[in-house]
Amino acid sequence: MMKPIKSFKSPFATAFANQLVRHPAAAVMALLAVFPLVFPFHSLAINILLFGLFAAGYNLTFGYTGKLSFGHAAFFGSGAYGCGILIAKYSIGWPLAILFGIALAGLIALAMGLLAMRTRGIYFAMVTLALAQCVYFLFFHATSITGGDNGLRGVNINTVDLGVVQLDLLNPLVKYYFMLSFVSVAIWLIARILNSPFGSVLEALRENENRARACGINVERARLLSLVVSGMICGLAGALNAINLSTVSVDSLSYHTSGQVMMLTLLGGMGTFFGPFLGAGIFIAIEHIVTGITERWQLIVGVIFIILVLFFPKGIWGTFLAWYKK
Repeated sequence: MMKPIKSFKSPFATAFANQLVRHPAAAVMALLAVFPLVFPFHSLAINILLFGLFAAGYNLTFGYTGKLSFGHAAFFGSGAYGCGILIAKYSIGWPLAILFGIALAGLIALAMGLLAMRTRGIYFAMVTLALAQCVYFLFFHATSITGGDNGLRGVNINTVDLGVVQLDLLNPLVKYYFMLSFVSVAIWLIARILNSPFGSVLEALRENENRARACGINVERARLLSLVVSGMICGLAGALNAINLSTVSVDSLSYHTSGQVMMLTLLGGMGTFFGPFLGAGIFIAIEHIVTGITERWQLIVGVIFIILVLFFPKGIWGTFLAWYKK
């Protein structure tokens, strides 16, 4: 367990940071629960929530296992299509559709992992990129089911009947807390994994794979399981995003999406629990502001990202923790 932070000058800042370190899952869930109450743009808050979950799933592979992947868009997009197809094409209820999206993403992660796990370093990144592009073209050419270049439309869930209460998902604030219920379960699951012996195994692989193997750890199996769990979490983010947007774009499977989630994780702080959500919030907020100013928003966002990486080499939250632990 990480030691509490003692070097804050402000008692409030000390208490806040110590709670994030001691009880990261509960602290992150509490922050996300308060977030839409202080953030005026509820629709944007939903995007931050879902892409934060996407980055948290990616962080399990990249930040905690130490494997750079360029293929996580395959899990995010397949989760979105798996959920969206059942709702739009077959009128299946949203609970089963979400579960199917998660399962499909997990199966694709398993298949990609079996093919890529024996590669190392940049070769692993390139193999995951190539396999993800295969998934992209598979969905792209299944036009009768996925809509091809036009995307999948008709993923309409306007109300959710819970028996006791009926939720109006056309209300962005209601939709946010509906999504948060799923995200909270995923956050709890990630925390349990990281605090388990398996979490220690993942960190051992990140620090020194050869020593981990010498200790008797089945490296390939642990890495494969890490990728599958990561893929399922990303698939959940994709399924929720399909319900949020009522449509699924083929761009959700693009390598641009894989690059974006890597940027979110790096920006917030890889290998930290809170970092992915912070990175998603900052990146999406900057993108939203800059796009309202200029059409060349990607250039401006790129420059801002470079500056942030230069001044926060461990990510914003990672650098923050390292600075105050001194």
